[in-house]
Amino acid sequence: MNQITTVNPATEEPIETYDLMTDDAVKNAVQACHDAFLQWQQKPAEDRAKVIRAIGEELRANKDEFAQLMTREVGKLIGDSQQEVELCAAICDYTAENGPGELADEERDIPGGTGVVSYEPIGVIYGIQPWNFPCYQAVRYAIANLMAGNGVLLKHAENCTGSGLFLKRVFEAAGLPKDLFTVLIIDHDQSDKVIENDLVRGVTLTGSDGAGRIVAAKAGENLKKTVLELGSNDAYIVLDDADLDVAVDACVNGRLYNNGQTCVNAKRFIVTAKNYDAFVERYAEKMSAIELGDPTDENTKLGPMARDDLRDKLASQVDESVEKGARAIVGGSVPDRTGAYYPATVLVDVKPGQPAYDDELFGPVASVIKAEDDEDAMRIANDSRYGLGGGIFSTDEARARKLASERFDTGMVSVNGFNIAIPNMPFGGVKDSGYGREHGGFGMKEFVNAKSVYVMDAQDAA
Repeated sequence: MNQITTVNPATEEPIETYDLMTDDAVKNAVQACHDAFLQWQQKPAEDRAKVIRAIGEELRANKDEFAQLMTREVGKLIGDSQQEVELCAAICDYTAENGPGELADEERDIPGGTGVVSYEPIGVIYGIQPWNFPCYQAVRYAIANLMAGNGVLLKHAENCTGSGLFLKRVFEAAGLPKDLFTVLIIDHDQSDKVIENDLVRGVTLTGSDGAGRIVAAKAGENLKKTVLELGSNDAYIVLDDADLDVAVDACVNGRLYNNGQTCVNAKRFIVTAKNYDAFVERYAEKMSAIELGDPTDENTKLGPMARDDLRDKLASQVDESVEKGARAIVGGSVPDRTGAYYPATVLVDVKPGQPAYDDELFGPVASVIKAEDDEDAMRIANDSRYGLGGGIFSTDEARARKLASERFDTGMVSVNGFNIAIPNMPFGGVKDSGYGREHGGFGMKEFVNAKSVYVMDAQDAA
């Protein structure tokens, strides 16, 4: 296959066809990015920050056009697409405001002199990114690394190729030097060659844990650092003293946000016996009221999944879970309509050994699990190979905060609500959800050389 054709998942109509790059074109693109990096790294951090801020402004100026493209390519609700662009602009704002300080030299006392810690850019960083947030997944690592002084390569998911190219145009319209952010339209074999290229100094991937293992192994063969943001099966626990009105509303939003296709969606809902029956009744009522619709209609609450094969995989996971004892009390079957649609679904009687318990269900399917008490709920929440996000509902905020900080084996925890990503807070996971952090200043230092410089006093140096 020498071409990629993007398809609207709501209408199943082709959008655009793109030619894959030749191997020579890929090598030349990596070289051009490296050449641009050699100039960019010399610019003061304050100058780089000005360009980053301008990118945020350019994103806002192109919000509606970009949002419409994302909705066509991956079926996101138009309102979610607009919010995504706003989030990316806010990431630019935060990075521009805080980047120069985060990357400034630090001085430390050393025997006989002054120690200096400098943060030096290392070169070209290669990002392999998924389709669920066509703008955000690319911006998240690209802006941090551009601020740090690195060059950036992007291999975007095939079904949002147009979004990757749109982002490149936005970056360059804002004043980013040509080739410093380069989109590679390539296949997996070519991607391996990019990782092997000596000019590529680091690799970051957002995707499944299976993909993470493959990419990390290839990078490891070449002694290159990786940052991996992988899948999850995030647990939201409803404790005995939870406010059920708050919990139910947040759990519906948390499961269906982005059509249920987010690594940090709420996926498992662990409810203590005290609240279980009431939660299930109210949660099922709200989920059953969610109707499928056109993602371009601002009134639609649930659009299509991004591709037919993704929908079919989800349906298969639901069917297998039901065969193994789960019950679908809402939804649970593929609708007879055009598009990659799957209904809001609620599974109960979810147990270990079922995909709904063990694996990530990447779509609008909620797995409700009954716990004996608060302690049992915490145990079940951590009974997962994943560890990206999670949530706790309790009216005792101090206790919930302590449980979140000390007991939840994840990278992020929401208390009495649902969150996805906030520019000034670190984002990332543990266990099979990956390693490394983005946002909050952390991402700017993932791919830099923390260099020690020893400046000795004149009399001691002699």
